[in-house]
Amino acid sequence: MDAPATTAPSALARLMRPRRQRWLVGLTVAVLLVALLTLAWWWLYASHYQSTDDSYVAGDLVSVMSQVSGTVVAIDADETDLVRAGQELVRLDATDAGIALQDAEQQLARTVRQTRTLFATRDQLAAVVAQRRADLDKALADVNRRRDLAATGAVSGEEVGHARDALNAARDALIAAQKNLAASAALVGRTGIADNPDVQAAATVVERAWLALRRTSVRAPVTGYLARRAVQLGERIAPGGPLMAIVPLERLRVDANFREVQLTHMRIGQPATVVTDLYGGQVEYHGTVVGLGLGTGAAFALLPAQNATGNWIKVVQRVPVRIALQARELLAHPLRIGLSTRARVDVHDDSGPQLAPAPPQEPVLATSAYDIDRSEITARIAHIIAENSPEGAVSQSSLR
Repeated sequence: MDAPATTAPSALARLMRPRRQRWLVGLTVAVLLVALLTLAWWWLYASHYQSTDDSYVAGDLVSVMSQVSGTVVAIDADETDLVRAGQELVRLDATDAGIALQDAEQQLARTVRQTRTLFATRDQLAAVVAQRRADLDKALADVNRRRDLAATGAVSGEEVGHARDALNAARDALIAAQKNLAASAALVGRTGIADNPDVQAAATVVERAWLALRRTSVRAPVTGYLARRAVQLGERIAPGGPLMAIVPLERLRVDANFREVQLTHMRIGQPATVVTDLYGGQVEYHGTVVGLGLGTGAAFALLPAQNATGNWIKVVQRVPVRIALQARELLAHPLRIGLSTRARVDVHDDSGPQLAPAPPQEPVLATSAYDIDRSEITARIAHIIAENSPEGAVSQSSLR
């Protein structure tokens, strides 16, 4: 009675065995096919790209500093504001600088008049030398005349001696006058009043005081957005202290930290794509590798790791790779410094250099905001010199 019961399961097992074998073969083929497709995908596509999510937006923080000391009386821009190069950001109290400029101008006028005195003294001493030379010629003529008369007995020897003494005195007086003239001429040299060294030094002080007055207006060195404002109204600031910072958005870039094993085929000039967490996958930035770091992050850390220990564990190091982004894409979708990104570099073409082949031909950053047109103070200095020089006095009297 039990035989039919045992026969039925064995028959079912025989029927299921070929089906299981087909399923196993199919699964094996599917796994092999997926593995082959994955290998082909990696060989033909993925092996030519290196990616990392250890990358962040970096940029320049251009510091705004004062070149002179003073008290803040106005702040013309705040954080997140757009500022243009040359725009006034902070204004300092200019009272002291204005007084210093007036004092320097008055000192310049005094120096010009003192220099005029030196020139007048030189001319006076030149006239004295001419007078002493005439006295010497007269004394010499008297000696010669009395010497001839003494030979005939018309003049006594005592009178001839007095004439000779007068000649010696006139000669000594001429020598003294010539030395005084040489000393006075050494003070003025071969210059005029305007190009006299003392006048030029006083004019330099005036120009420096004028620059200090102009620099009470602190201006933006570059165009960008204001960040990290530290200055407050009424604060007394000193030269060199950071007041605020400017971020030029067109200079934003990505510093991607790749593992050292990913740098084998990475070269300067390779194309890169960047996706940020700010915009997600909807916005993709395109850039170019512009440089590979010359050290790992651990080597450049404030406290570099010391691996000379007994319990040493090898850690894969990361090297920063700089990726420059396209300006038009940054303008369309602005980024912020420090944002997290995911960077992918196409390393298919590894013919480029790993290091920069030549130094840059142009400055990385430059500003003309501190270039000041000094034609105004130059004209003012010339006017002060003319007012206090003989030519200026003549012109003023002719105007009257």
